[in-house]
Amino acid sequence: MRLTAFTDYGLRVLMRLADDPAASLTTEALARELALSRHHLQKVVQALARAGWVATRRGAGGGFTLAVEPAALSVGAVVRRLEEPQPLVECFRADGGACRLTPRCALRHRLARAREAFLADLDRTSLADCLAPVPVG
Repeated sequence: MRLTAFTDYGLRVLMRLADDPAASLTTEALARELALSRHHLQKVVQALARAGWVATRRGAGGGFTLAVEPAALSVGAVVRRLEEPQPLVECFRADGGACRLTPRCALRHRLARAREAFLADLDRTSLADCLAPVPVG
């Protein structure tokens, strides 16, 4: 499976916030740090805030912080939420797509099982599990 850049960026934002839960970041500072487009990053942060995983503050001194415990957030939940509008293949679209093979296609069911296995594995992985251990010494 291939994740969209949107989901990739969302995971990066969450991992960065989980690495320093007390920090309040701005999209401008994080965009520079991660070498990402600030405009694109704003959309990602908005989606994470709508999901309840990031808390945002507007105005002077504004920014965003992690709104959940890293151990309580599964990577599978994040991927499902951020990838939701992107079907794996055309026949997974809400309208069924336009593939003429769909009525007799056996691949569709295998792809659905593979997607669910992929997500099930990510469900067993928390945001906290994705953080590198802090070096001792």
